[in-house]
Amino acid sequence: MEIKDIPDWILSLEKDELEFIKKFVINSGSLKEVAKLYDVSYPTVRVKLDRLIEKIKLSVEVENEDFIQFVKQLVIDDRIELEEAKLIIEKYKKGKDER
Repeated sequence: MEIKDIPDWILSLEKDELEFIKKFVINSGSLKEVAKLYDVSYPTVRVKLDRLIEKIKLSVEVENEDFIQFVKQLVIDDRIELEEAKLIIEKYKKGKDER
């Protein structure tokens, strides 16, 4: 995999956050096991995971807004029609809501 293929949300994470994800996956998503590894309580690990989830969501939302701005710029540049842009953006938002 080349660096250009790595999603922006992954690149936005700190080294310790990537390590947390790695430990989480290796331990089959068991927060209890991850808590043992870090020698902290389950609620502490849960809070860390929740914060990480929110950070990833925010990064993805920013990426999504970049796409919408790109489509709008295509209209401004007369590369696509306004109605087509509306359909693309509507379809994109609907797909995002279904995730």
